[in-house]
Amino acid sequence: QVQLVESGGGLVQAGGSLRLSCVASMRTFSIYAMGWFRQAPGKEREAVAAINWSGGSTSYADSVNGRFTISRDNAKNTVYLQMNSLKPEDTAVYYCAARRFAIATMSAQDYGSWGQGTQVTVSS
Repeated sequence: QVQLVESGGGLVQAGGSLRLSCVASMRTFSIYAMGWFRQAPGKEREAVAAINWSGGSTSYADSVNGRFTISRDNAKNTVYLQMNSLKPEDTAVYYCAARRFAIATMSAQDYGSWGQGTQVTVSS
C-alpha cells in the first residue's frame, strides 16, 4: 500500500516562498510519476504540477508556471514543490499524488494514491 506524507505548508506573506515535500513509502518510487494538486475552499481540486519518473519532464498549471518548480529525489523517495512569489490566490490545501506509470499527467483521475494534504495560506 502506497503512503504519501506531505510537509512544509504554513502561513506566509504574499511574495514569500515555501517548499513542500512529499515522502513516499513504496520501494519502487522511481517508476511512479508524481503530481501536486491543490484545493481551495469552495473550489474543485486542480492540478498544480507533475513530474515523470526520472524528473526529466515536468508540467505546470498556467497559474503557477514560472513561480513554482517541481522536482524529485528518487534516492530519498521524495518529491518537492518549490513555491516562490506566492499570491493570496495560492491559498489551498496541497496534495501529493502518485501514478503507477512513468509518464505524468495533469489529470487527478490518473493518480491512484494521495496524501492527506498540507495547508498553505498566503496573506496579503
